[in-house]
Amino acid sequence: MGSFSIWHWLIVLVVVLLIFGTKKLRNIGSDLGGAVKGFKEGMKEDAPKLGEKSEEGGRTIDAEVKDKQNS
Repeated sequence: MGSFSIWHWLIVLVVVLLIFGTKKLRNIGSDLGGAVKGFKEGMKEDAPKLGEKSEEGGRTIDAEVKDKQNS
């Protein structure tokens, strides 16, 4: 009773197709795919290549920020 059979999933698929229609589902799928593709391309552009040093020479700068208050 805890798991769904193939017939349950087929009925859910038919209901979703009847509610949304194939054209709308196709558009949603292509929009989602384009978004994922754009995200992956953006991550590739921003990520530095392995072994490549950054403009600062590969150093890590550790600093503490203090608020400046006018007295």
